[in-house]
Amino acid sequence: MGAGIADVLARAGREVIGIDISDTAAAQAVAALEASTARAVARERITEEERQDVLARFRTFSDLQAAAEADLVIEVVPESYEAKQEVFRALDGIVRPDAILATGTNALSVTRLAADSAHPERVLGLHFFAPVQAMKLVEVVSSVLTDPRAVDAVTRLAQDLGKEPVAVGDRAGFIADGLLFGYLNQAAAMYEAKYASREDIDAAMKLGCGLPMGPLALLDLIGVDTARTVLEAMYAASHDRLHAPPRSSSSSARPV
Repeated sequence: MGAGIADVLARAGREVIGIDISDTAAAQAVAALEASTARAVARERITEEERQDVLARFRTFSDLQAAAEADLVIEVVPESYEAKQEVFRALDGIVRPDAILATGTNALSVTRLAADSAHPERVLGLHFFAPVQAMKLVEVVSSVLTDPRAVDAVTRLAQDLGKEPVAVGDRAGFIADGLLFGYLNQAAAMYEAKYASREDIDAAMKLGCGLPMGPLALLDLIGVDTARTVLEAMYAASHDRLHAPPRSSSSSARPV
């Protein structure tokens, strides 16, 4: 996700700094941008000179201090309150007072993350969808603590990136995942109950509902661990049985 966001920002002319504690992950992000821009040149969407300009706008570091002069920081660490709060607390002492801090979470409470920041008014959610380069939707998530000027700024940015931003309030799963993951959960439960084969479940939704991909194939793409994290967060917030994840991780892994 981080590499995809970096890709669209750099291609849109922004100076992008990628920060990761893993040198391997940082190198993979650079390699991903090199590969995607090479494909763009091969398809004659950009020139080689434009490709080199894009690559020059993306730099990687392993220390959060590299974000000191950033206008916007987009956090995409794993879906854990503890991990994300650690990042936001550290950023409070690093970034400029007018910098916007965006979480890329697709499941956790933006309000809870903002409340742990020294400046909750500048914290919001900016939820991209994978693959970032292809998916148009960006959910802009605000809480009662968010400064409307920060919301306006990231909304304009999303539009400049060629995306379609939608404004959403702070609830687990927001709009897209709030609707989607209940459906995916029910598809997995249907398969686990041996009601139908995975191939028939996917075919029914593709051929009967006009969806580009069946639910179990989509779960494969998302990843079982990620799906479970989202469902757990949504269930903890709502206690809606539609979002109750399977009782054991082993059983949840079988359907997909």
